[in-house]
Amino acid sequence: MEDVLELYHAPYDARFPQVCMDESSKQLVGEVHEPIPVAPGRAKIEDHEYVRNGVAEIFIEVEPLAGRRHVEITERRTRVDWAGFIKGMLEERYPDAIKVRLIMDNLNTHSVASLYEAFPPEEARRLAERLEIHYTLKHGSWLNVAEIELSVLQSQCLDRRIPDIGRMRDEVAAWEAERNNRASKTIWRFTTAQARIKLKRLYPKL
Repeated sequence: MEDVLELYHAPYDARFPQVCMDESSKQLVGEVHEPIPVAPGRAKIEDHEYVRNGVAEIFIEVEPLAGRRHVEITERRTRVDWAGFIKGMLEERYPDAIKVRLIMDNLNTHSVASLYEAFPPEEARRLAERLEIHYTLKHGSWLNVAEIELSVLQSQCLDRRIPDIGRMRDEVAAWEAERNNRASKTIWRFTTAQARIKLKRLYPKL
């Protein structure tokens, strides 16, 4: 926990950007009957009946100090999918970074081993050497800024029925562009000193 807290209070350095990542999913839901649109004095009317169209997976990365985020919508979230997302992060979105300080939870796919499963050893090693991984503690999703950003995404963009993955990609891309244009930053205020007082129960008793 203290490792992540100290990292959040480190100054901005474009050579070593702090990037948080997380993943989630959303049920794709289609309409059985076309909704009745909004009219004067009447809200939009949706039938309670719907059709399930599968599940879309969400990968999100956030750079809190720069106010930048990136979201990808995929059909799966396997080791190979995670590795592809990380490769895009390193080579396309942070090509000039010496190392990306990556904050994420300890899911079984979130490891350097996934890079070796997806890419030849030489490429996997090259990518791994540009990562400085910092895991959040178990049951510590509150430590991950990407978790906060996922909540914003859910409430601002994904809080309604979306019928297919193409439509979801379009809407998420528009949301991402709007958030990035505003450079919505996250300023982390909770410190290690505060954690040692307020979360004393998490520390070993000597």
